[in-house]
Amino acid sequence: MSPRTQTPIQAKLFAIIFGTDTPLGKWFDITLIFLILVSVSVIVVDSIAEVNQQYGHLLQLIEWGFTALFTVEYLLRIWIAQNRKAYLLSFYGIIDLLAILPSYLAILVPQTAPLLVVRLLRVLRVFRVLRMFEFLSEANRVAGALRASARQIFVFFSMVITTMVVFGCLMYVIEGPSNGFENIPISVYWAIVTVTTVGYGDIVPVTAAGRAISSLAMLVGYAIIAVPTGIFTTQLIRNQPRGTLPVNCPQCSRADHPMDSRYCRFCGSSLSTSTSDDTEVSDTKADPE
Repeated sequence: MSPRTQTPIQAKLFAIIFGTDTPLGKWFDITLIFLILVSVSVIVVDSIAEVNQQYGHLLQLIEWGFTALFTVEYLLRIWIAQNRKAYLLSFYGIIDLLAILPSYLAILVPQTAPLLVVRLLRVLRVFRVLRMFEFLSEANRVAGALRASARQIFVFFSMVITTMVVFGCLMYVIEGPSNGFENIPISVYWAIVTVTTVGYGDIVPVTAAGRAISSLAMLVGYAIIAVPTGIFTTQLIRNQPRGTLPVNCPQCSRADHPMDSRYCRFCGSSLSTSTSDDTEVSDTKADPE
């Protein structure tokens, strides 16, 4: 996919907002991270009843100021993106949207306002700002292992859900409403709490048969915890480094690009945030030692 042609001002802003190759780009991200931390702090402090009662109106105005600022930044990112669709559907693109959405939803549903703490996920950009390539490579390996094992884990959890329903139905038949298992959904809830070894204790079996089923469910719980861990670990071992660039696409955040790549193989955006077409991808020749 070819990158969209940018105007000079879009290219310059792209280098600053999406990249960290320039001093302005690095300072932009550092400032953004600082504002995110302050914004999240305001949300946390506002949740304290005494503070909200005394300074609630002021904190709300401050929060709307942050929301307006982040909204402008989000729209600016869409405008300058080399591939807008890729940015909108990328991890950072979705997080950038979720960082402002709860403020507008709170107008209709005030209870959603605290969801703005999702902004804290935007601080993950610190890995790009500080050029922590060693940690970035490890993160890419973990993400790759998750993607590779996604189907197996989905199939496994489908089987787990089926097992939970079976256990729930058995307990509903054996124990019945008189012992707290009032319906199948509540019984399935009990099964999930038991199998995951949480054990709230709000519903407990009292019959011998029910306790036998409970014991079996607890033993199954240990296997359920171990299996997805094994699937993920196997994929993580297989997902060894294969000589790829130690950088993520500045736009869609995807990795695993061959060493000679100049453009993202997923969205077509330039892997270098420099405005010059002749600039090589930064740090590609860095000594691995």
